[in-house]
Amino acid sequence: MHKPQQASINPIHIAFFDLNRGMHQRPRRNRKSAGVRNLVREINLSASDFIYPLFVQEGDADESIDSMPGCKRWSISGLVKEAGEAYALGVPAVVIFPAVDEALKNKTADECWNDDGLIPRAIKALKAAHPGLVVVTDVALDPYNSDGHDGVVRDGEIINDETLEILTKQAICHAKAGADIVSPSDMMDGRVSAIRTGLDDAGYSEVSILSYTVKYASGYYGPFRGALDSAPKAGDKKTYQMDYANVNEAVREALLDEEEGADMIMIKPAGAYLDVIVRVKEVTTLPVAAYQVSGEYLMIKSAAAAGWLDEKAIVLESLTAIKRAGADIILSYFAKDVASWMK
Repeated sequence: MHKPQQASINPIHIAFFDLNRGMHQRPRRNRKSAGVRNLVREINLSASDFIYPLFVQEGDADESIDSMPGCKRWSISGLVKEAGEAYALGVPAVVIFPAVDEALKNKTADECWNDDGLIPRAIKALKAAHPGLVVVTDVALDPYNSDGHDGVVRDGEIINDETLEILTKQAICHAKAGADIVSPSDMMDGRVSAIRTGLDDAGYSEVSILSYTVKYASGYYGPFRGALDSAPKAGDKKTYQMDYANVNEAVREALLDEEEGADMIMIKPAGAYLDVIVRVKEVTTLPVAAYQVSGEYLMIKSAAAAGWLDEKAIVLESLTAIKRAGADIILSYFAKDVASWMK
């Protein structure tokens, strides 16, 4: 007897049918609209995440910086205005860096602790105009040192312990002027402990320390040095800034700074060191800051100016990545722009 022929079944169709019946997990459902994406977003940037780095110089003129398009060396009055605009947009803090006249520089950076110097006057002006603004100051010798180094140079060597005494005087000078936070960026051993002791003994125990804890000897700093004319006159900074190949050393530095009395710690640069942010965040109880430095800024600006990148899109993506890696605070020259976009 002739058997009826069975219809052939395509195994691909079976697989597709079974896949559709059994696919209960569809991650794309959480991406289907802007509203849903915003609802489930894990990391959200806020203007309150930022410290806005600003440059200040003597005189009444605000001067554009060739190496950092969009940034300026501000007069004190210009600095007050720019900081006020950022503050009005929700940026809670600025950090200020001085462009110091060559005539004021010497081998022991004496100008760095002059109570009538550029930074103390800038601090007073900022606090008078914007009492609620958090004013952070850079504590380091390189803007004031005729050798262009972060420490005293003798016979080609950076003298660590003598430098600590000067850094402590500088921090006290800034505290006396009204700084809320001092931020040592020198990478000398023991400077957090020395500054903490000096501030406390001088009656400034409420002044915080944001330490440049993990500061790499990086090629990303070039535009900044152009902004302040603070490049070393001889040699490099590799005997005190960290080797960019090392991450265990970053953990060691973080643990030491926490023990020495830092209130917050910083990783610099940020974008190429997201893995370091992750590692450090895992071992410290302190707030972690990360600095999106001048080279990172310039690369984005240059590519956007050439039409190769969407500046706003890349800025937001890069800063979100820094926060996603674990940074609680971000220092970025884009801070005011981001706050404006969010507003």
